[in-house]
Amino acid sequence: MTTASKITLLRVVMIPVFVVIMLLDFKYSTIIALAVFILASITDSVDGYIARKYNQVSDFGKFIDPLADKLLVMSAMLILVQWGQMPAWAAIIILAREFSVTGLRLVAVESGVVIAAAVSGKIKTFVSIVALCLMMTPWHDAVLFGPVTLDMLCVALMLITTVWSGIEYFVKNWKVLKLEPNDVQK
Repeated sequence: MTTASKITLLRVVMIPVFVVIMLLDFKYSTIIALAVFILASITDSVDGYIARKYNQVSDFGKFIDPLADKLLVMSAMLILVQWGQMPAWAAIIILAREFSVTGLRLVAVESGVVIAAAVSGKIKTFVSIVALCLMMTPWHDAVLFGPVTLDMLCVALMLITTVWSGIEYFVKNWKVLKLEPNDVQK
């Protein structure tokens, strides 16, 4: 197993640690959970850098890295939904984008096409991680302007980047979804 894959697996192990700490109610639990979340998020850049620099790109890494990212972000989002800091409908939109893009990639692979990560997807991930970090701080409910809180702004930014990147993936790769008459099963 490559060093990059080991770092990715460390991120996977950190996810349940993050969740347990977030859900436990003790002094500084949210701050400790935030530190774990940040550390887990940093491993995403580290494992990618190592994989590219030392030619450690592997099929396992291609599978586990995006899965780990999604599990980390979704875990944080669902806890924030439970706590009332994020509306469930917003989490559903974000989850729908993730499943849709993953499905698109699976269809593309069946056609022999690899859909690389788009810049918009990387921006979406960065915005989501920063937004979730801000939502885990003690200032998450601070009023920024009018009735808009930091939580509301973070959710809006996550939704905008999520929808934008999802649309971009489908617009750029719509051809893999076209069915030819002989592709339809009877």
